[in-house]
Amino acid sequence: MAKKKKNIVWVCQSCGTRSIKWAGYCNSCGEWNTIVEEIIPEETSQRGIGVSAGTSSMPVSVGKVSFTETPRYQSGSVELDRVLGGGIVPGSFVLVGGDPGIGKSTLLTQLAARVAETKGPVLYVSAEESPQQVRIRAERLNALARDFMVVAEADMQLIEEYINKIKPQILIVDSIQTVYLPEIPSAPGSVVQVRECAAQLLRMAKNTGTAIFIAGHVTKEGAIAGPRVLEHMVDTVLYFEGERHTQYRILQAVKNRFGALEIGVYEIGDSGLRDIPNASELFLSERPAGASGSVVVPVMEGTRPVLVEIQALISTANYQNARRTADGIDYNRLQLLLAVLEKRVGLPLSGCDAFVKATGGIKVAEPAVDLGLAAALASSYLDSPVDPYTAVIGEVGLAGEVRGVSQVEHRLREAVKMGFSRAVIPYSALKAKVDPSLEVTGVRTLIEALQALGMGKKK
Repeated sequence: MAKKKKNIVWVCQSCGTRSIKWAGYCNSCGEWNTIVEEIIPEETSQRGIGVSAGTSSMPVSVGKVSFTETPRYQSGSVELDRVLGGGIVPGSFVLVGGDPGIGKSTLLTQLAARVAETKGPVLYVSAEESPQQVRIRAERLNALARDFMVVAEADMQLIEEYINKIKPQILIVDSIQTVYLPEIPSAPGSVVQVRECAAQLLRMAKNTGTAIFIAGHVTKEGAIAGPRVLEHMVDTVLYFEGERHTQYRILQAVKNRFGALEIGVYEIGDSGLRDIPNASELFLSERPAGASGSVVVPVMEGTRPVLVEIQALISTANYQNARRTADGIDYNRLQLLLAVLEKRVGLPLSGCDAFVKATGGIKVAEPAVDLGLAAALASSYLDSPVDPYTAVIGEVGLAGEVRGVSQVEHRLREAVKMGFSRAVIPYSALKAKVDPSLEVTGVRTLIEALQALGMGKKK
């Protein structure tokens, strides 16, 4: 009797691309030595990962699809509700990633207890800790809710049985890299296991209406470990970030099918995470008075305006090649603005070291920070402090022009709320409606902006 042939595929551990033959180099992501062998049983080799996998239906007009809107419900955390787009959507699939020890389990434990107190049973599946360890954390966080159910399990088949029996409002899996399907002969955390377990959880969420939160490990580069398809499958991807030596944490949405990409700010302590609704006050609380190289920029995080202090330090280079360091600011943006300041304004910065930082641990990526960053660099080089109650907004082009940005009114409203009395904005945005107490100056070029901020000659 002939031996049954195994279904063998070669899978890239970096991007999840499949191949029928081995190769040391992945043509999709360009990585070397990431190809591993995966043996897939016949009954799972054609497994789908979509919501309707295993079912059949006829195509219908989108206007005739039956639809009953299910209202969101609150998580008990104002910041988490904001990041999720207004609350928890029943049947949603949420991935939470972050560095080890940053507070993912703390966040999910507090979420479980608060929802269990208000909405009904919550099932916390711990594949990394024992129930006793989860209880110790829950006691510390004062999260011993009656309907907060916990189980230490990694078998996806048993987890599905628990869901069918308990019918929880929320299922929390900590973490996706440690659960497995027994019929797949691969170790937990492998590309196939992560993909197939996530696919089964996705179907469970959509078919039962249970909101599912999964914790995900991250690589040393800070990305979610496992195949990239994992982030495509889920509805929402949240990154929990922060410096280990500080008490503040930032929960940032990088994908959200149910709302804008917002941020939530927390303070972590012995009793867990505490919401900080006024992020601007936090980011500006320790701003130095009268120091050069410090400029405040109103940035938009989704629909939320936040005032962020941009700091810059220009110093004489000790080596032939000048150093450039950016923390919370895109490195390429720093290089671009240094070139514009030298070419269009005449500041000889090519031989100087440049260090820039967005304070508070926030990452600023939008073009509206250009003018504030350029002003901070010029302020440090010229040793000319910027008025601490002046906000700066604008995108800077390669010709040194200042371009308009979106939602200027929202940004200026937040500046007025925080006690700012003046703003330097693009000339094209002067038509925006602003508070009469705010003095607004419109500028067309970077040189005009620096003059409006009182930049003089270097001392």
